[in-house]
Amino acid sequence: MPAASADHTDFVPQALARVRANSPLVQCLTNSVVTGFTANVLLALGASPAMVDIPDEAGPFARIASGVLINLGTPHAEQRSAMVEAARAAGPAGTPWVLDPVAVGALPVRTALARELLQLRPTVIRGNASEIIALAGAGDGGRGVDSSDGVGAAEESAHELARTTGCVVAVSGPVDFVTDGVRSARIANGDALLTRVTGGGCALGAVMAAFAAVDEDRFATTVAAVAAYTVAAEQAAKEASGPGSFAVAFLDALAALEETDLGERAALS
Repeated sequence: MPAASADHTDFVPQALARVRANSPLVQCLTNSVVTGFTANVLLALGASPAMVDIPDEAGPFARIASGVLINLGTPHAEQRSAMVEAARAAGPAGTPWVLDPVAVGALPVRTALARELLQLRPTVIRGNASEIIALAGAGDGGRGVDSSDGVGAAEESAHELARTTGCVVAVSGPVDFVTDGVRSARIANGDALLTRVTGGGCALGAVMAAFAAVDEDRFATTVAAVAAYTVAAEQAAKEASGPGSFAVAFLDALAALEETDLGERAALS
């Protein structure tokens, strides 16, 4: 597959500037464990979070939001209905939405929900390698939220999933992989401390929704979102002495992130 072009490399800092300038309103239907952290990540980045995740409100709000995140981490019955409602409303309204199929594969309720949502054509799918492989129908998932597969093992599944659904697929790991079925990119930034903080992966889906709101090229915006998130993680890790201090430093790093940081430090290939 063709790699990300120089234009997309140049686009990364531009996308951050657009997020800051437009403060996209991101509706988050996400899991109860990470709600606060996700909201703080969006605020630090310059976006505006809205945790509107109940039936009869989720759909109308998805029509006016700049972007939507649907994260299947703790899918209780009422939220499941709201997620489907939001996805059904987002498509016709032209609102980009991100599906994070947390722990799909072995767990029946969320796996069935993920398959239903997949039919509603998400703009972006973000998951770890095992989740992407399972969603593509090529595996049984990992160990709950933990991947039992490497990113490289999921690249073909990601490509096939993108090709058949028309969405962008992002596989998170030590080196992140993004594809739209034709183009692909790898982002070799980040720090292992992201995996030691609750919400370190889930909040990235919200950031992808914020970036998707600022340009129609969702492959480019997804690459930019991953780059911004992981470069900030690297900077935060330099200041942190462990997971607790890292979580605080990460929010500060996102808020302090500059276009020049991305231009100089984003490791794209």
